Amino acid sequence: MTKIVVDTNVLLSALFSNQGGSFRLVQTALDYAEKGYIMNIVSVPLVLEYEEVLLRPKNKVQYPYLSENDLKLFIADIVSISHPVKLHFLWRPFLKDSGDDKVLETAVNGGASIIVTFNTKDFEGVEKHFGIRILTPKELFEQGVL
Repeated sequence: MTKIVVDTNVLLSALFSNQGGSFRLVQTALDYAEKGYIMNIVSVPLVLEYEEVLLRPKNKVQYPYLSENDLKLFIADIVSISHPVKLHFLWRPFLKDSGDDKVLETAVNGGASIIVTFNTKDFEGVEKHFGIRILTPKELFEQGVL
């Protein structure tokens, strides 16, 4: 089973629309979890970032059909179908954005082979230094990873 770390922007995109790779990725993770397979990896700092970003007022207006409680339940569902890891090694600062460092640290500590993000350029050098592929949700499916 391929281990992945999902960047916050992918979850945000999945909430904006039920079309496209982000929503498909969330649906696939749920389907895999029902079969007993866990592919997603999370850490406490990454989950806190999920909460902070998904609950921002400027983002919540993009999905007004979801209450704050719905969003918290969505995050809880993501966590429940993910493998939690403790961060034993920190790599900060490796990337320009500290939020991206949280994603990288989760991936490295959890043994992930892929980070799924829309900000692929923000993860420049990660594949070379850590052997972790950086893919968009669309690329993940186009390349047959899932």
